[in-house]
Amino acid sequence: MVWLFLFCLGLTLYFIVQYSVVRVTRTPWWQLWLALMIPAFTIAAWSLVHPLKEAMPTPLLVGAFIVSILLYVFLLGRNPRIPPTPEAPLLNPEEGDSKPEAPSNLLSKEEQAQLQNCFPWSVYYLQNIDYRPQAVICRGQIRAEAEVAYQTVRNNVQSEFGDRFLILFQTGAMNQPYFALVANPYAEPQGKRLQTTLKRPVLALGLVALTLLTTTLAGTTLIDPAAKLDTWAANPQMLLNGLPYAIALVLILGVHEFGHYFTAQFYKLQTTFPYFIPVPFAFGTFGAYVQIRTPIPNRKVLFDVGIAGPLAGLVATLPILIWGLMHSQLTELPTKPGEIVTNAFNPKFSIAFASFCRLVFGHSLSASSGIDLHPVAVAGLLGLIVTALNLIPFGSFDGGQIVHAIYGQRMGALIGQISRILVLLISLVQPMLLLWGIFLLFMPATHEPTLNDVSELDNYRDGLGLFALVLLLFIILPVPTGLEFLFFTTH
Repeated sequence: MVWLFLFCLGLTLYFIVQYSVVRVTRTPWWQLWLALMIPAFTIAAWSLVHPLKEAMPTPLLVGAFIVSILLYVFLLGRNPRIPPTPEAPLLNPEEGDSKPEAPSNLLSKEEQAQLQNCFPWSVYYLQNIDYRPQAVICRGQIRAEAEVAYQTVRNNVQSEFGDRFLILFQTGAMNQPYFALVANPYAEPQGKRLQTTLKRPVLALGLVALTLLTTTLAGTTLIDPAAKLDTWAANPQMLLNGLPYAIALVLILGVHEFGHYFTAQFYKLQTTFPYFIPVPFAFGTFGAYVQIRTPIPNRKVLFDVGIAGPLAGLVATLPILIWGLMHSQLTELPTKPGEIVTNAFNPKFSIAFASFCRLVFGHSLSASSGIDLHPVAVAGLLGLIVTALNLIPFGSFDGGQIVHAIYGQRMGALIGQISRILVLLISLVQPMLLLWGIFLLFMPATHEPTLNDVSELDNYRDGLGLFALVLLLFIILPVPTGLEFLFFTTH
């Protein structure tokens, strides 16, 4: 079991490093991965040397974590990757703010003259152009609405240079918007090759089938925790008992990810199919994910893609959760405080969960009541938790995309840094967040900028984003002692 856990942990950390952390550093991903795996390797080595399950000394375990964190931070900051925004990072760090002596290799002299004509003075009054080896930075004063200015300049540049460049509209020093032209890695014919490699339906369907198998095994275990593989082999029909849980959970996760997928398709973004992550223990899966491989055009699209998943997943979760609770039974809470079991689950776990329990059980629900959760109710509860974890306003999470879209990249990154601390503090009253909070310590708090990162959202989307953050709090916060009378009958 230790080796299975080690494999799944290593796979999870691989995805975190490969698809998130490598965006902010040039350090090889395998070095970062090894640094994060030091505690796991230490535990595995101790298990090999001491097969009689002798407890590992606390100083050794704490020391492994300290070495891991220090080495990880050192490797992360040793060779940082230069992001495309804000304004200064577009430059080479050795160049500072001075103009380079070498001319840009992106544009010829004739094309430089053509570029100046792409900025109408009535829309964006061009004052200065910096020709960099990897980018062309155009500074000036905006004289129109941000969206109008971006669309006008982008159309002009594309009419002159085709799809050679990505046109970025970012906020620089003193909140002054500027344009940047960088080589377009998605231009033809590379774009066609990218599109053909993104769609892998056989892989996606295979992962769905494998996840259905692992979640079916997990659902069967929920019903009969004492059952083993030999028991299932002798009576395969027992596995049918786990199908309701498996179908419900895969449906919730699938609807969530297809919310992202179809919204991205609506905006003509190149994405992968949803990929599930099956695991042969615990709840049977680590979730699913969709990768967007093309730049997001503006904060409106970023918001819509980010919030579509949680909203779609919530719509799928609520009827499944309510149906599952209707087929669950009230029981007594376990005697061990803090013990989490599905056959006597504490409804005070979450304000949102307690609200649905009150809706289903009515006045029969008391402060001392536990709930023997039906497997479908467990899937619905996991759906709520997945929605909440994705809504945390941090980095590349759905919540991180939402706050980036509402407040801009810089403020979104600051909110992400604060969220790290808040998640760890909330874990004092909601222990399930502790592991998640530790993961956040090793992940970048920034999210990649959109092409037009200046245009703001409308009031409707601002309000919807605020609703999402309030929903997050209602799901992750337990019922306060002083408000128990709102949810539970007192005798």
